Amino acid sequence: MKVGILGGGQLGRMLLQAAANYVVETYVLENDENCPAAHLCHHFTRGDITDFDTVYNFGKCLDALTIEIESVNVDALEKLEAEGVKIYPKPSAIRIIKNKVTQKEFYNTHQIPTSAFIITETRVDLEKQIHFLPAVHKLGLGGYDGKGVQILNNADDISKGFDAPAILEKKVQIKKEIAIIVAMNDAGETVLYPPAEMIFDPVLNLLDYQISPAILAEKTTWKIEAFAIRVVKELKSAGLFAVELFIDADDEVLVNETAPRVHNSGHHTIEANYSSQFDMLWRIILGYPLGNTHPILPSAIVNIIGAEGHTGKAKYEGLTEVLKMDNVFVHLYGKKDTKPGRKMGHVTIISNDYQDLTYKAHRIKHILKVTT
Repeated sequence: MKVGILGGGQLGRMLLQAAANYVVETYVLENDENCPAAHLCHHFTRGDITDFDTVYNFGKCLDALTIEIESVNVDALEKLEAEGVKIYPKPSAIRIIKNKVTQKEFYNTHQIPTSAFIITETRVDLEKQIHFLPAVHKLGLGGYDGKGVQILNNADDISKGFDAPAILEKKVQIKKEIAIIVAMNDAGETVLYPPAEMIFDPVLNLLDYQISPAILAEKTTWKIEAFAIRVVKELKSAGLFAVELFIDADDEVLVNETAPRVHNSGHHTIEANYSSQFDMLWRIILGYPLGNTHPILPSAIVNIIGAEGHTGKAKYEGLTEVLKMDNVFVHLYGKKDTKPGRKMGHVTIISNDYQDLTYKAHRIKHILKVTT
């Protein structure tokens, strides 16, 4: 099969690393020929994944396409799908998810629990909703990795909001943040990876580290699994999906957001699960049986983030010390340049001892720095 990936970042890179285990000819479309995925594919095309003609011409001679980011030209994907190219996930699912407004409306339509929200079209709209604060203002299109999100606690914060279509989401008292990966094949069969607990950096609003499987009450796990399955079933699309959820102060489970692709919260599966999220997506695209999602051992992930005050050619401080640690696996994404907050890699730790996972996660976070 000839399979294309729209986007050439670290997700595309790891997807291509998994592709080496299968007989598949890989194609990547990305604007930067020095992107992390460029040298790992069979065929690289430089181009804009948001441009209709570029995406259509890239995909028309392929058997299948997948994405590593939602900001793709969905119109082109719909035309390709109509002409027989298989798209994972379906363009209809990407269209719903890529806009946080339509994504939230989708949850309400299908009775999927989510936090209360109001749609705002302009800042003038936002100014009429002071009574709804404290809340989180999320840009409908274009936000990622904490960008396009503003926390509005009171009227003084209104100026931070967006003068564009967005959702104003009621602030939830969060006990835990959870992510769960769901895979569905063309036959509608599904498998779930164990839920992971995500601990976020409150300043960067990026994943700081995570633990999997999350330590949860059985009833809570059932709710998480049921809501995640419902999200994917209602999207009516084969593919791999990451569903992010909140557990609030009353132990209620709320769906926060869904990503229609491989995801940061599933990186640990490369070493910690029998079939990684990347292997799983190839199984779906190539029509093979779904893989085994069971954990080999519990795991933790630490993101390697560009240090504050450093912009330029990347240097990795403390790398040798981290590589000396037992059951620790370093993944560098091959990005030549760093800047504050940029994802430059991740480290996976596996251990039967959850205290050991947490200890090593904190230690690695303080040892490994990306500077210039």
